[in-house]
Amino acid sequence: MVMKVLFTGGGTAGHINPALAAAGYLKQKEPDAEILYVGNRGGMEERLVAQAGYPIKTVHISGFQRKLTPKNLVRNCQTVVKMFTATAEAKKIIREFQPDVCVGTGGYVSGPVIREAAKLGVPCVIHESNAYPGVTTKALAHSVKTVMLAVPDAQKYFAESVHCVITGNPVRGEVLAAQQEEARQALGLDDRPVVLSFGGSLGASALNRAAAYMLAESAKTGRYQHIHGYGAHDEKFLDEVKELGLSPEKNPQIRLLEYIDNMPQCLAAADLVIGRAGAMTLTEIEAKAKASILIPSPNVAENHQYHNAMALVRRGAAEIIEEKDLTGELLWKKVQKILSDPDRLASLGEGAGKMEILDANERIYRVIKEAALSGKK
Repeated sequence: MVMKVLFTGGGTAGHINPALAAAGYLKQKEPDAEILYVGNRGGMEERLVAQAGYPIKTVHISGFQRKLTPKNLVRNCQTVVKMFTATAEAKKIIREFQPDVCVGTGGYVSGPVIREAAKLGVPCVIHESNAYPGVTTKALAHSVKTVMLAVPDAQKYFAESVHCVITGNPVRGEVLAAQQEEARQALGLDDRPVVLSFGGSLGASALNRAAAYMLAESAKTGRYQHIHGYGAHDEKFLDEVKELGLSPEKNPQIRLLEYIDNMPQCLAAADLVIGRAGAMTLTEIEAKAKASILIPSPNVAENHQYHNAMALVRRGAAEIIEEKDLTGELLWKKVQKILSDPDRLASLGEGAGKMEILDANERIYRVIKEAALSGKK
């Protein structure tokens, strides 16, 4: 059987990358499989899916604004209209492609596509990468054959009648392959502890403010090596660290990067990771069994990064600083405490490593394959 699989998900890389990873593994297992991606018109999935080499079609959808202002009321009326047009667009795409199975990975675009596929009798499965399920996932749960969960903690948010399977999040092959000693040699790092810190590709101002203090204090002793990604939207960061007395030229052990484009290598080299608590970031921290200090973003739907972080904290696999409590002094104090206690550093890393599901790609593939076969019976 040549399997035809329709993937849908969008809005953020956290919804798109799991779909692309699953699609890539599926093509490894079944090179003849036909894949079509359905995304939101104008969304980042248009670029990422094209880069990955898969055909993409789009519908036009947006989410509801929860804060009721006159402007948002207008936007919500527009969203209602888009829901009807997106549903019609999705139905047309599904009928033309005739998939054996539809796979949703979250984001507003998943809603109309998965709902219409289910109505047309196409077997559907969805994947939830976070510890707290998103609105779309919960809304679709009763329409699909299987809900794949990255974190066991998410299962309690679904009714017993929903068929849930723990699959984990897919991990990039280059992350798994990177080794610490080779990575340190390639990066020109020595035997001093390495701290990797970042707030995402666009940066995170609160995390950057605290990191600036930490880096300036660390520069005074030179005991630690740092790689910090400050992001494209925080142009003031370099000026701020200089005002605090840190000169990158005089402190080569501290590297300040707008964007970390070799993350698998940097992650492998690190002893301690400081960052947000997005699902894919945590998956890679777990895959490499790294100790971490997590600073969840409070500016995300349903505060899901806090729930993601607490899934590790409850298992002794990470430490957390909520953004409302974050200061440079507190961050620097935690870094020193962890790095000066080898047992604590090792314990956090071991706890993270125990949480990772390294065969996530295979588990996800099996769920997709089983759903596709069920439609042929």
